[in-house]
Amino acid sequence: MARMSFAALIGAAVLAGIAVSSSAGAQVIGVSWSNFQEERWKTDEAAIKAAVAAGGGTYVSADAQSNAAKQITDIEALIARGAKALIVLAQDANAIRPAIEKALNEGIPVIGYDRLIEMKDVLYITFDNKEVGRIQAREVFKVKPDGNYVFIKGSSADPNADFLFSGQMEVLGDALKGGKIKNVGEAYTDGWLPANAQRNMEQFLTANRNKVDAVVASNDGTAGGAVAALAAQGMAGSVPVSGQDGDHAALNRVALGTQTVSVWKDSRLLGRTAGEQAITLAKGTKLGALKDTKTWADGPRKVAMTSILLTPVPITKDNLDVIIQAGWVPKDVVCRGVKAGTTKVCN
Repeated sequence: MARMSFAALIGAAVLAGIAVSSSAGAQVIGVSWSNFQEERWKTDEAAIKAAVAAGGGTYVSADAQSNAAKQITDIEALIARGAKALIVLAQDANAIRPAIEKALNEGIPVIGYDRLIEMKDVLYITFDNKEVGRIQAREVFKVKPDGNYVFIKGSSADPNADFLFSGQMEVLGDALKGGKIKNVGEAYTDGWLPANAQRNMEQFLTANRNKVDAVVASNDGTAGGAVAALAAQGMAGSVPVSGQDGDHAALNRVALGTQTVSVWKDSRLLGRTAGEQAITLAKGTKLGALKDTKTWADGPRKVAMTSILLTPVPITKDNLDVIIQAGWVPKDVVCRGVKAGTTKVCN
C-alpha cells in the first residue's frame, strides 16, 4: 500500500468525514465507532486518544451513526488512510465481518472494543458482561425478590445483549422456575435506543395493567426509557430498575431513587487499555505475545479468542461516593433535584 503524506491524509480524512489528531510520522490507530448516541463513548474516546498520543501514535476515527453499511465503508476508509491497527466498536459484528477480514488479511491487527467480534485473530477488550448482568439482577432481586419482572434487553445485533441476559438468568433462573418471580415482558431494544426501550416498556405496562414489580434493563439508556414509561404512570421510584455505564443522568436517577443500580464500567480504563494495546500491536507485537491477556471462548460460536476482561462495579445509593471520588461525575450532577435527607452522599 502506498504511504500518504500526513498532509494528504488530513485532507482526505476531512473530505471523508474522518477525524484525525496527533503528529506526522506516528503510528496511525484507526477507531471505528458504531455511534456517539451514548454519553459514555465520548469518555472512551478521550481515554483512547490520550493513550494513543502517549504511545506516540496518531488517532483517526469515524462515526458510523448506527449504520452497519456505513461502518464497513468507514473501516475500509481507515485502512486506506494507513491505519496500522484498528479499534472497532461494532454496530453489527456479523454485518461488518467482511471489513474486519479485509483488515486482518492486510496484516492490520483489530481490537473488538466492548462488543464482541467473534474471530480468532481479533483481540477482544471489554468488561465481563455476564458479570454485569449478574450484578443487575442481584441488585434488583435484593429490592424485589418476588413479583412480575420485565426484561428490557439490548440490541439483538449486539452479542453483549445476550451475555447480559445470560448473566441475569444465572441469578434469577431459580426464582423464575420456582414461581417467586414471573417474566411478564421481555424484548430486545433496537439500536439500544432509549425511545425504543420506552415504547417496549409502555407496551408491557399496558399488557399487564401496570402490574409490574421490577425492571431489569440492560444499560442506562434503556433504563432511562423504562423509567420514563414508569413515570408516566406515576410508578417511577416504586419499581426497581437496573442499568449500566455510569451515565450522569442515570447516576442522578440512582440518587433520586428512580433507578436502583448503574453498573459502572470505568470506560477511562477500557479506553486506555485499548489505546495502549493498539499501539503495541501497531508496532508489531503479535497477538499471542501481549501481556495481561487470557483465552476466552464464551461467544455464540465458542471461538477461542485472546481477551482482556475488566471488572465492573455496582453503583447504588449506598456507594455513590465511590464514583464521585473517582472523578467520574461531579457531586452537583449526581445530586441535582435530590431532597435533603434522602440520599447520604447528597446531604
